[in-house]
Amino acid sequence: MSEHVPEGGESPRITLRDLRYAVDGREILGGITLDVAPGEILCVMGLSGAGKSTILRCIAGLVSATSGQLLIDNVDIVGLKERELLPIRAKMGVVFQYAALFDSMNVYANIAFGLLRGPRRMEFKKKSRGELTQRIQEHLREVGLPGIEKRLPPELSGGMRRRVGLARALATDPEIILYDEPTSGLDPVTAAAIDQLIVRTRDKKNVTSVVVSHDMRSIFRIADKILMLYEGKAQIYGTPSEVQNSDDPVIQQFIRGEVEGPIEIG
Repeated sequence: MSEHVPEGGESPRITLRDLRYAVDGREILGGITLDVAPGEILCVMGLSGAGKSTILRCIAGLVSATSGQLLIDNVDIVGLKERELLPIRAKMGVVFQYAALFDSMNVYANIAFGLLRGPRRMEFKKKSRGELTQRIQEHLREVGLPGIEKRLPPELSGGMRRRVGLARALATDPEIILYDEPTSGLDPVTAAAIDQLIVRTRDKKNVTSVVVSHDMRSIFRIADKILMLYEGKAQIYGTPSEVQNSDDPVIQQFIRGEVEGPIEIG
């Protein structure tokens, strides 16, 4: 379990205040309020369709909330225009589910793509090939994959692909990293290694992390705070200990993976 304690007096890096999101009159997020401190790992869990990915997309600025506030470093991004979102997105890295690598491009090109096509592309386009290569090699070493620049994604294991995805995110020096199901489909040993890498990355770089996950072992290993969504609302928002010790039958059924209980399986 993560034991990071944010320093006192720091403003939240991410703030949600009564955040709501609806599509065609159907409310997907029903008033979410929370703070994520600098260097904190927030894990978001819940049933499929509960709104987990929607929160991630709202934080990334890929969709705009219907109402409420979503502040990144005290800047409310709800309703901002695309060009106004660029400096906010430049602070973020995203690790997609299954890494989302281009199979026809080698590892070097996949990471370079993130640098040269992302929000900070104008900055990285000014760098020499040697500077880009040095940056890419440095971040591959950080995730434990030195010397694989020329390999293609189909030649990599699932765990290696996730680590390349993290290297791609880290290469832009983000202050916030958003993880979408980082351990999905991995064996328990590889999943634990990815969890260790997430925590180590936070500890080394003080990045703020939001992790969407179904993996209960992973969540309780890495989380400083946990948000459980149920029917679009916050069923609980608290520490791992508070979640584990909750007497809410919905929470207990979910974390224990039990069929019987108040959660109806559709």
